[in-house]
Amino acid sequence: MRTGAKRGDPDEPARPGGGTGTAADRATTALVRTAVPARLDRLPWSGWHWRIVIGLGTVWILDGLEVTLVGNMAARLAEPGSGLDITASQVSGLGAALYVTGACTGALFFGWLTDRFGRKKLFLITLAVYLAATGLTALAWTPGFFYAMRFCTGLGIGGEYAAVNSAIDELIPSAYRGRIDIVINGSFWIGAFAGSLLSMVFLRTAFFPVGVGWRLAFGLGVILGFVILLVRRHVPESPRWLFIHGRAEEAESVAGQAEEAARHATGRELPPPAGEITIRQRHTIGFVTIARTVFTRYPRRTALGLSLFIGQAFLYNAVTFGYATILVTFYDVPDDSTGYYYAVIAFGNFLGPLLLSRLFDTVGRKPMISGTYILSGLLLFVTAFLFDREALSAVTLTACWTVALFFASAGASSAYLTVSEIFPMETRAMAIAFFYAVGTAAGGISGPLVFASLTESGVPRDTALAFGLGATLMVAAGVVELFLGVKAERRGLESIATPLSAEPDEPPGQPPR
Repeated sequence: MRTGAKRGDPDEPARPGGGTGTAADRATTALVRTAVPARLDRLPWSGWHWRIVIGLGTVWILDGLEVTLVGNMAARLAEPGSGLDITASQVSGLGAALYVTGACTGALFFGWLTDRFGRKKLFLITLAVYLAATGLTALAWTPGFFYAMRFCTGLGIGGEYAAVNSAIDELIPSAYRGRIDIVINGSFWIGAFAGSLLSMVFLRTAFFPVGVGWRLAFGLGVILGFVILLVRRHVPESPRWLFIHGRAEEAESVAGQAEEAARHATGRELPPPAGEITIRQRHTIGFVTIARTVFTRYPRRTALGLSLFIGQAFLYNAVTFGYATILVTFYDVPDDSTGYYYAVIAFGNFLGPLLLSRLFDTVGRKPMISGTYILSGLLLFVTAFLFDREALSAVTLTACWTVALFFASAGASSAYLTVSEIFPMETRAMAIAFFYAVGTAAGGISGPLVFASLTESGVPRDTALAFGLGATLMVAAGVVELFLGVKAERRGLESIATPLSAEPDEPPGQPPR
């Protein structure tokens, strides 16, 4: 039984034959027929899956913790005695842009390595890079070194997005993939919530001197990350990656472990897998083949991925790095109190993915993705209008942002889900890396710089303009999803995008050639 695209599926182009790419791409080890994808997709939830979620998904909590601490500490870093000769706008502007630049670079570099050498090797390496750079940031004594470490920290987190998202999607059953992906990517805001509260502790000079508190905050992130690294060592390699790269026995072993955990959890035998797929194993997939697949074979999906990523990247990177500055500039909120407001926003941001995630698997991808993007954009237009009329206080502005971002957060998480499931398995990590890098470079680098320059003017209309720009991009992305979105809910990854290594089905009773 074929596990590739359904006949007539408009999202999956016809494949004239087995295998594609250059001569180097076609270097193979064997032709195998496997039911591993179907075996993984039919599994009920078990402790085996919780281990994956805890080992891989919790890193976004660290990312949210660090990004929020930096944003809330921008004013403190600019004070005399901080140990750095730097301004608040440089921290939230140039520092944020360098962090995102590093993330884009790391996503592309480590994403390519992830598809080539496996998910597990890379999600261990990228977390180690992230932790080392974060620890060194705590020791920064000059602006130049601080900027360099922000760039290196971004390298690690960019690689994490590619390695971790690809591994999660390939290990989680299709019935749960949407909600798990949405919640895991939304868990960034658990870290943001914690970072908001911790920043108020570390910023209080009654507890820590000006030049000590912010360093301790970064050190705390290293400790938490090291604990995650210990847990992550026990997360298995993706069986889907293993059988394509000539390690079929290992793939069968991992799938068997997952099945045994499911039997133990339910006390019942599992139903038979829904089908098999014939794969011509390869050692490597060339970059030219990856690029051709993304741009030539799937142009509609490429346009969709770029739209979703650019919209959410501009909005979120700008707000994440700049909201504390807005509160200080327009509402005279003390810099050691901005965390209270940001904690409320962060809580709402996590509630969105948590409460809406199940609907992405039941109601469907297209209505939920388009709906969350468009609705959040419209709410942000209202917020921009009220801000321009100076009708908001620090409290009511925070309330407006919290409601809008409740929906925007679920939409932003769905961007990562979308690009991780609509391209062939061999290109998955690189596809995530590409869309993250391009979308984040377009929105994530420009967003903090635009917000920093506009909020620094102290003119409400300038900041309202920045709000409106973010809202426009979100609405536009939602409209693109309406026309180009893929109905991927509860479908196996191989049915959404046929693997490049897949061979045409053999006639019944015929063994693979």
